[in-house]
Amino acid sequence: MAAQKTAGAPGLALWLGLALAVVLLDQLTKALVIGAFAPNHSQAVTPWFNLVRVHNSGAAFSFLAGASGWQRWFFVTLGLGASAFIVWMLKKHPEQKLFCFAVTMIMGGAIGNVVDRLLHGYVVDFIQVHYGGWYFPAFNLADSAITLGAACLILDELRRVRRAR
Repeated sequence: MAAQKTAGAPGLALWLGLALAVVLLDQLTKALVIGAFAPNHSQAVTPWFNLVRVHNSGAAFSFLAGASGWQRWFFVTLGLGASAFIVWMLKKHPEQKLFCFAVTMIMGGAIGNVVDRLLHGYVVDFIQVHYGGWYFPAFNLADSAITLGAACLILDELRRVRRAR
């Protein structure tokens, strides 16, 4: 007999739609930046925030950016594999709303960056924050979604541990 959907739990279609919205918003913002900025161009918006156009062929903080090109396909495969695993987890735990939201954000961000790697061979980053001469590495909306998802996973686990006491 097929497993019944948990009462009150959002369905898989909602989570996949949310991930798609993250991907579309991420790609839209990157297209706007590509259209408005030359590579490595920077425009100050506030004293602590710049819009930039940076191409990152590596992962977070340009990890492996200097590799010979194999990293592109490694990160594409990793992103797609993680997304498949996340879909499986969404099906397995539909009643855990915060958990599902967290992994959905991670999947949306991962796919957004996979699209960049497939289209361009690199990820387009455009958000840069800085203070007093210190610059945080540039990032994008996909990275922001992944970070939000990771924070929500931590919160979900802390709540789960607290409930278990």
